[in-house]
Amino acid sequence: MCSIGAADAIARLAAALDDLAAQDLTAAFGPQLIDRLGLLLVAGNRLTAEVARTVRQGELTGAAEHDGQKTMASWLRGHARLPDPAAKRLVAAGRALEALPAVAAAAATGAVPAEALAVIAPVAAPGKLAAAAAQEVDLAGVDAALAEVAATRPHEELRQVMKHYLARLDPDGPEPDPTEGRSLTFVKHADGSLSFRGQLDAVGGEKFQTAVESIVQASRPAGDLRTRAQQSADALVQLADNALAAGGLPILRTHKPHVVVRVDLEDLIDPAAAGPGAAQTGFGTIISAARARWLACDGGISRIVIGPDGEVLDYGRRQRVSPPPLRRALEARDRGCVFTGCHAPAHWCDVHHLVHWIDGGQTNLGNCALLCERHHTKIHHGFTIVRDADGRWHTYRPDGTEILILPRITEEPERSRAG
Repeated sequence: MCSIGAADAIARLAAALDDLAAQDLTAAFGPQLIDRLGLLLVAGNRLTAEVARTVRQGELTGAAEHDGQKTMASWLRGHARLPDPAAKRLVAAGRALEALPAVAAAAATGAVPAEALAVIAPVAAPGKLAAAAAQEVDLAGVDAALAEVAATRPHEELRQVMKHYLARLDPDGPEPDPTEGRSLTFVKHADGSLSFRGQLDAVGGEKFQTAVESIVQASRPAGDLRTRAQQSADALVQLADNALAAGGLPILRTHKPHVVVRVDLEDLIDPAAAGPGAAQTGFGTIISAARARWLACDGGISRIVIGPDGEVLDYGRRQRVSPPPLRRALEARDRGCVFTGCHAPAHWCDVHHLVHWIDGGQTNLGNCALLCERHHTKIHHGFTIVRDADGRWHTYRPDGTEILILPRITEEPERSRAG
């Protein structure tokens, strides 16, 4: 909970923002708008610095554990709805403000934008601080110089200064550890298509190219009008098909990995049903009923009937481990970890008994939920999850207060199960 002083200050800040939002800007002209914008940007910079400072203190004190999260980055993703890169930037900015007091002082005045803090943050990385100490770098001098450049010079100039500092700090470059240089990131778009970008070391890249090229060269039909890029993309999908079909991939939470599509029975069997939003894949992509029928041509089909009390999928006390049909029903209902603020996908999750099996709890839909490994552990150490009559999950701390997602500034006080 906020201290009284912090709560009062934030309430005054909220009231000031309400006043600003109530102002009519339609009659304002150029100079007035520019002046207003400048003041808002400075205030925004100050607020960002205060957020980063608070995030760092939360990191030092393990504050994320209050809501069952492991790190402040995971709390920011789940409770502030920030994308992962933005959450990590805030954590890094908080560390930089702690390590660089001159930069922190400049940021507190509003002179340093959030983007500048993101550029400066690598200075405070543990490895960089250790390297600076080993080389007896005057970190206070570096701090003062960075604060001056960040507060007075163009952003690109700050980037150049940082590049020069980091290069001088490690002139020989990093050790050739291939795993350190590898990365692969995915971006899911609104239409369900997937973009990805990656970086591989020389040997890893050679393996990847060889695998893709083998598929490309194995499928070169006459009259093929595909571009080289299209051939390579098709080869990558074929590699995934081959690996999934072979059945040798690691088990995902008691099941062999496979493509999952959820579609209503009526849409699956009706050729006229071609709506674009009729089916959903395991990773959340919305596809058409026609595409779902295409996938079903060579796939296994399971009929799942989900009743309010789980009467069809009621396995009672006959077995403790959830059977595959029940697991599929839980994935269809919960979609992922149900712990408030967690977005772990279903294939990361365990099946949890709300009433423990050893205490007489049944292995059925009404008594089970999906929880990621971390939050499954939390539930067994005092936290509680409850599913209400509308099908919404609620999470309670060991003290009985409910974990709520932001924004909280206009919400009622936290509820407890007793309240």
